[in-house]
Amino acid sequence: MNITDHFSPNCHARSSRVDSLVLHYTDMLSADAAMGLLCDPKAKVSAHYLIDKKGKVFRLVEEDKVAYHAGVSHWRGKEGLNESSIGIEIDNYGHSFGPEAFPQVQIESLVEVLSDIRSRHSIKDTHIIAHSDIAPLRKKDPGELFPWAYLHQKGHGIWVQPKEQDLKSSSFGMASGAMLKNTQKLLKKIGYDVPENGLLDDKTEAVITAFQRHFLPMNVTGELDFATERHVQRVAEKF
Repeated sequence: MNITDHFSPNCHARSSRVDSLVLHYTDMLSADAAMGLLCDPKAKVSAHYLIDKKGKVFRLVEEDKVAYHAGVSHWRGKEGLNESSIGIEIDNYGHSFGPEAFPQVQIESLVEVLSDIRSRHSIKDTHIIAHSDIAPLRKKDPGELFPWAYLHQKGHGIWVQPKEQDLKSSSFGMASGAMLKNTQKLLKKIGYDVPENGLLDDKTEAVITAFQRHFLPMNVTGELDFATERHVQRVAEKF
């Protein structure tokens, strides 16, 4: 695998063990524009790798250093994932300029990068996550068009195939109650930072939306309908 070094000054020495991989889209018009931002010392943002639409891989920060990609974040009880994660930016128009599908050559390069990183670090499938998973109130990336199913097929991350009959069932919104509280408990088991109060508050709605973007991308509503409630149960069994 060919990797081009284009180092960013936005980093510092790592003091924690790497245990997570966070996937992002650039949400910009080009890889060059994203590179400029990620290497701008005034921007104070960065990532370890950037993959352009032709599959070319750039290393911006060495893995033994902390890149500034996660921001305020939480996953499986851990706060501030910059310190313990590797961040990968994927060149894509995102929600700002898209939607845009991810080219297959780009995803194949991502699979190679993930395999390479995991050969050096002990990273569980449960810790290969979206930026939206760890910061659901702030982020949408890499978005509902990202091919999590294919990534899982290639040996990376968690995916449970949604059941067609659930998606065809009539939905019922649940603003409160024991069923919502149980779903919140299961979302917390998966890794999300969510209250267990039985209320469809802003944070819970953001977490449900993040879950749908990752695990139920054909049904991104922010509502706890039948399909989502059932699928949370199935995904939670993998965590």
